[in-house]
Amino acid sequence: MDWMLLIIAGLMEVVWAVGLKYTEGFTKLYPSSITLAAMAISFACLSTSLRTIPMGTAYAVWVGIGAVGVALIGMFYLGEPKDVIRIACLSMIVIGIIGLKTLV
Repeated sequence: MDWMLLIIAGLMEVVWAVGLKYTEGFTKLYPSSITLAAMAISFACLSTSLRTIPMGTAYAVWVGIGAVGVALIGMFYLGEPKDVIRIACLSMIVIGIIGLKTLV
């Protein structure tokens, strides 16, 4: 269950990180509300997952899910570059996340 909470925390990190782009410095009510709610859910799920998952592992997985998710959204929806090196680097992050999951 704690691994599922950690995955939810990572996905919510993607939501709030992308949401920050649309808050315009937290001056837009709707995007700001979604972003703050996603932040709260993300941190709550992350902190709860720390009951059984080591802190270093949980944090690395949380950040990894967020980084890869935001980068993919950037590439596929926001017109950011999709070059081979960028995709290779993101793949290494995913391999690291899988490695941490299998070791714990």
